Amino acid sequence: MKYLAWFGGVLITILAAVYIVAFTPFGNGLLKPTIESKIQQQTKLESKLTTFSLNMSEFEIVLELSKNNNISIKGTYSLFSQAFDMTYSVEVKALQELKSLTNAQLKGRVFTNGTIRGDAAFITIDGVSDIAKSDTSYHIELTEFNPTSIIAKVKKANLLSLLELGGQKPYASADIDLDVNFKNITPHALDGDILLQTHKGKIDTKLMKSDFDVVIPRTAFNMNLDAKLKGDDVNYVYKLNSNLAKITSSGTITPQPLTLDVKYGLNIEELAVLKPITNADVRGAFKLNGTAKGTKDNLKVNGKSDVASSETAFNITLKDFKPATVNATVKHLKLQKLLYMVKQPHYTDGNLFLDIDISDARADTLKGLVVSRVENGLLDSKYMSKTYEFKSKMPKTTFNMKTTTKLNGSVADTKVDFNSNLVTLDVKQARFNMKDGSIATDYLVNVKSLERLFFVSQRHLRGGISVNGEFKKAKDLDLTIHSKIAGGKIDATLHNDDFHTDLKSIQTLDALHILMYPEVFKSTLVGTLDYNLAKEKGVMKADLVDGKFTKNQMLTLIKQYAHTDLYKERFKGNVKADIKKENIVASLDLKSNRSSIKTKNTKLNSKTKKINSKIDINANGNPIVITLTGNVTSPKVKIDAEKLIKKEAEKAITKELNNFFKKLF
Repeated sequence: MKYLAWFGGVLITILAAVYIVAFTPFGNGLLKPTIESKIQQQTKLESKLTTFSLNMSEFEIVLELSKNNNISIKGTYSLFSQAFDMTYSVEVKALQELKSLTNAQLKGRVFTNGTIRGDAAFITIDGVSDIAKSDTSYHIELTEFNPTSIIAKVKKANLLSLLELGGQKPYASADIDLDVNFKNITPHALDGDILLQTHKGKIDTKLMKSDFDVVIPRTAFNMNLDAKLKGDDVNYVYKLNSNLAKITSSGTITPQPLTLDVKYGLNIEELAVLKPITNADVRGAFKLNGTAKGTKDNLKVNGKSDVASSETAFNITLKDFKPATVNATVKHLKLQKLLYMVKQPHYTDGNLFLDIDISDARADTLKGLVVSRVENGLLDSKYMSKTYEFKSKMPKTTFNMKTTTKLNGSVADTKVDFNSNLVTLDVKQARFNMKDGSIATDYLVNVKSLERLFFVSQRHLRGGISVNGEFKKAKDLDLTIHSKIAGGKIDATLHNDDFHTDLKSIQTLDALHILMYPEVFKSTLVGTLDYNLAKEKGVMKADLVDGKFTKNQMLTLIKQYAHTDLYKERFKGNVKADIKKENIVASLDLKSNRSSIKTKNTKLNSKTKKINSKIDINANGNPIVITLTGNVTSPKVKIDAEKLIKKEAEKAITKELNNFFKKLF
């Protein structure tokens, strides 16, 4: 009995201590700092318990979360029956002060109050709120602390206030009504409906212009969502109407496991209005409609669109919401309208046709075929000439093109057939590796008339040219160039910035004919050109063999007055040019058995078109010195041949040289 009494005394003491600490003003005062400290740790705010009162049947708590935000709750409870009846009030005047609690940049005010009644088995919550300047009431039922029923009515919520609450700018205004009636929200036993309506919606066009540089007309909108939940299914009808866009969707959704059977439609008058949502810088009209049917594991989405005045249709299979297969066709898409939509300059007109058949759309095992065609292509010559600063207008250029791309894993092999009235391009295989970004391709370029490229070359040329080779870009850039021209052959390579060219058996008469230079010298030229693109520096070296002058008035005059016939001479020699940016320093050394033609350190500036050259001619022991200075199109010509020929011959030769250089440049 002694020990039983001792134990009973200890128990009574403990219970008395618990009672005093938990249910008396003295004990409340002891607990208050500890509870306040825990709240501060959880909220990361300087929160204060301005009121903390708890006894055996009643309580009252007032928590000051921050200076302008308070929560109060008071009521009665029973420890034995676990029943309670309480009222609450939440007054948030400055949401921005609660950033550490909300983890978001919220603004504005929220007020709500109501009652909470029930016990551990069943609880009801009834309250009202003025969230977003609305008239809101709600009724919530919880069974064993799990929500089982929700009824809420929101009248005339202000969209501007909602955007402010979310820390967003007031891009739009509207009145919102929401009616939620969930008799049962227990999974697999849903029973209820949702009605959401938006009225008097308007878009702030000035703010859209200042924030997104999007110009849209005055826009009004309204929205309606009517959803009915029954069992596992959600049946809904959604409509959004405005003078810019109409969006519709309807059908059945089963959340668990996810199953869809829905229709959708988009009719957007101006895509630019969606920029704040999509962040896509596009514009223009867009229509799309189709269906989505299936499960998360196998969802089939199809649709039709008139994007850029096209006839577009697609079928996509999604597995876990990732594309598995894609089939699409695009017919008669207007390139000019597509460029407008993606805010690109008007480079071209034309009709695009596209066929896509991808049997496996997974990135690692990609497999499929993409065929594209452009018909009736027409480049915008006026725009191209202005943009690329061509000194003369680009001629009217029409084209058509076909590409065929085979996709196999990370590799795409493309065949290209491009035809225009300026050039043609054929590519048998362009291989692009999507993993490392490398590309390797062959090419064949044909130019039927070099004269039509005058707007680029700024030089009148005769004939055509065919060029073929290979292009590779991985760690290094490598390009090969091969062409048969002027009776000879050109083979060139480019490795990063280093360019090398071999000139083989070039016939000078043919070359002069192509360049529209006076055809005064017949010879075979063999040489090399080495040039660094980054340094803009290089050297050209060439040998001339079996050279012979053709009939021209200048040599005829020399023959007449100097009694020297250079037409009978056979020349050989070399030419060298050092290139440093626009400055060219050239040397020429031609010799025959009896005569020679030499120039050393001839200076030519390709930018200023200035020349400074001294040409020494030794015609069978008779010296003639010709000096050229000034602009290459009309250089100042000086002849030193007083001991050899008469003054009138000097004037005639000077005249011929002037005519020669005018034709040359």
